[in-house]
Amino acid sequence: LGRIGSRQIRNLGTLGGNVANGSPIGDTPPVFFALDARVEIASINGVREIGIEEFFKGYKQTDLQVGEYLKSIVVPKLTGSQSLHVHKVSKRKEDDISAVLMAVRIERDGITIKEARIACGGMAATPLRASKTEAALNGQPIELATFENAAQQIQHDYTPIKDVRASKEYRLTVAANLIIKTGLASCEKSGDK
Repeated sequence: LGRIGSRQIRNLGTLGGNVANGSPIGDTPPVFFALDARVEIASINGVREIGIEEFFKGYKQTDLQVGEYLKSIVVPKLTGSQSLHVHKVSKRKEDDISAVLMAVRIERDGITIKEARIACGGMAATPLRASKTEAALNGQPIELATFENAAQQIQHDYTPIKDVRASKEYRLTVAANLIIKTGLASCEKSGDK
């Protein structure tokens, strides 16, 4: 959280504002994707709830209709078998837009990855899950080689653009390396070096 915005932004900004503006480079939406969060949208007609992934419709476009507002974000609590890994890569430490922000939730079943949920910001027109990379992890042993193999799938999940923050190639390389970094942390937590 210390990497999001600057002290002034952190003291005044809201998580809802970071989601509702629909930015593909917001720092919190990938985290909410990885956590399988839901959003409550309210208007004078009542409240409706949708998955966070359904909220983002396109570049700077959300599911908010005229007269609606984002009321709340419902985040499931991590269980004892789940861990969350969040990595932000940007040119400066504070108050900088991410070149890549990756959030990974790993659910374990003993020494096996029961379910991986991976989402990135800065890699597409909206925050986006890495479904092929997730599939390469699901059901596999918690070993560094598993994460190294899965990292090769990142290039099939994303087609990032080149902009002032980073090139397409840089973003793909960074994202693949962040999968491996998550693997190192996961193996360390499970006691497998």
